[in-house]
Amino acid sequence: MDVRGTVDPGFESVRDAFIRNFEQGGERGAAVAVYHHGRKTVDLWGGTRDVDGTAPWAVDTVQIVRSVTKGVAAAVPLLLHQRGQLDLDAPVATYWPEFKANGKDRTLVRHLLSHRAGVPVLDRPLTTAEAADGESGPAAVAAQAPVWEPGTDHGYHAQTYSWLLGELVRRVTGRTLGRWVAEEIARPLAADFWIGLPDEEAHRVGRVGPVETPRVAGAITTRPKRSVVEAYADPTSLTRRAFGAIDPLPDENDPVYRGAELPAATGVSTARGLARIYAATLGEVDGRRLFAPATIALARTEESAGMDRVLVVGTRFGLGFMLHGPASPLLSPGSFGHPGRGGSLGFADPESGVAFGYVTNGHQKNVTADPRAQALVRAVRASIEATK
Repeated sequence: MDVRGTVDPGFESVRDAFIRNFEQGGERGAAVAVYHHGRKTVDLWGGTRDVDGTAPWAVDTVQIVRSVTKGVAAAVPLLLHQRGQLDLDAPVATYWPEFKANGKDRTLVRHLLSHRAGVPVLDRPLTTAEAADGESGPAAVAAQAPVWEPGTDHGYHAQTYSWLLGELVRRVTGRTLGRWVAEEIARPLAADFWIGLPDEEAHRVGRVGPVETPRVAGAITTRPKRSVVEAYADPTSLTRRAFGAIDPLPDENDPVYRGAELPAATGVSTARGLARIYAATLGEVDGRRLFAPATIALARTEESAGMDRVLVVGTRFGLGFMLHGPASPLLSPGSFGHPGRGGSLGFADPESGVAFGYVTNGHQKNVTADPRAQALVRAVRASIEATK
């Protein structure tokens, strides 16, 4: 396997794990990057740019990262709070009056961020065109009656997170969330990350698609619990309805979809861009910093925990970020970030000063804990422990 890039001394185990993902883990094309205390220590890429192609992954190849987008999007309301522009404990209707319809008048901003708003589904799913038009999605979630009393329980808002967060940010700032990320986060940090990919960057995007998770000889295999299997099979379940809030499922290789500003799903990034953004949440990166210490504390503070009514497993969420736990293992209990269904992952770990980004074009059958990403995380942990 022709793996390219750089690894600092002490982080060679990450390169070894990255290579094994190609040799044993079914990897087609991927990249991984690690920052440690604001300095890039790992920047690797390999395989093919397209999941079904032969052209090599280049230094500037980008991929759609699915729900990894949610973590970067979550930084926006936290930064608005840090700047005094958004009250996390205010009713959403303070900023977005139409949202109070159908019993949502006491839904708080923090409920939107922590998947406690009770609107993970839509009574009428949206088409891809409606999902992306900037008006139909916000109108639909504003009119939707909650399926549980907001604030009393949690369940993953797989698709509706796009319109909940996006419209809140637009009402507060007058800018779309994708534009805010570009102007206030990605561009100042020189990080390749977009929510709404510009046409001039489209030539860099690889094709994504499903791949099988190979069975490794001697490895212990686990099967999903029966309740999880049934939830994904039942078209009337909250699980199926939440993931099916856009119907039919969008074509993620469609340039129009990649250009849509959907903060739940359409982020496009390099691994180093993703890791660089997370590094800036922890401290300075080339003189620029995103989060103050109090905001880091907010990002990693648990808001939701226990059985997730949509994912049907135990999950932990902070204010927009998924937190370390059995369903989504990160580096340590204090880590905050977000996985993408099928593989990609980004997170920050305040204790170790590590920021991590992994992107792949091969989507395996998992929602949170991808075995390739987890192998890389274990290698990062081993590298950090060895340097103590």
